[in-house]
Amino acid sequence: MKTSNPVLARLGQAAERERSAGYAPTGPYGQPGIPQQYPSQAGYPAAPPTVAPMTVDDVVVKTVALLGVLGITAAAAWVLVPDALLGLVWGGAAVVGLVLGLIISFSRMANPALVIAYAVVEGVFVGIVSKAFETFYDGIVLQASVASFGIFFVMTIIYKAKIIRATPVFVKVVTSAIVGLAAVMLINLVLALFGINTGLRDGSPLAIGFSLVCIVVASLSFVLSFKEIEDGVRMGLPQRYSWVAAFGILVSLVWLYIEILRLLSYFQGDDD
Repeated sequence: MKTSNPVLARLGQAAERERSAGYAPTGPYGQPGIPQQYPSQAGYPAAPPTVAPMTVDDVVVKTVALLGVLGITAAAAWVLVPDALLGLVWGGAAVVGLVLGLIISFSRMANPALVIAYAVVEGVFVGIVSKAFETFYDGIVLQASVASFGIFFVMTIIYKAKIIRATPVFVKVVTSAIVGLAAVMLINLVLALFGINTGLRDGSPLAIGFSLVCIVVASLSFVLSFKEIEDGVRMGLPQRYSWVAAFGILVSLVWLYIEILRLLSYFQGDDD
């Protein structure tokens, strides 16, 4: 299976490695897969090992678990981090989260501990960002949370109803948009460090339009994840890769939440 989501791009390759290594994934009802040639010892044939395949339920459970970890660490960061250290912790969590995210995205092995560590770091980041926004705009965190999960569930329903299909053209367009937006945000961040304002994050009409584009693309990225999870289940990926699939959904949810938080703040900026 050829994947296009940069977060889940290694899943198809992982399945091929499992097969080439001689593992036979069990079928959907527990029956063994197609027997292959396995090494033997002392002249006796070795029994083929089996690997439980990933299921949609596995991904759901892992996603809920990661969201729980993120929520707990976000609440802890909100309460425990003093106001004087908000900026330092915010920046540190952002950098560490980016590094962990890149490692998970491009590594060749599914590592649950690394994925959970990412959820912890992102929880700290989300907690600090939320606290900062809530300080200036009362009630904005609840609004952004409801909107984020609302969009996620709507996209789930839309995908299940086949209203939006992950066609090759759709995949290319959304993937290109994600890469393009990531590049623009990185350049904007670097310019901001040198005191250059591009107008993308200052509440101007341009900033509002940019956040709307990010929200739309983040929402559509769920379709890519749903399709690749569905394909991964169909081709019998090992169960541990459900952690990687859950990680992909978590990344999109955090991105969506932060962009909605920004957008809502633009419309509340004149209330104080």
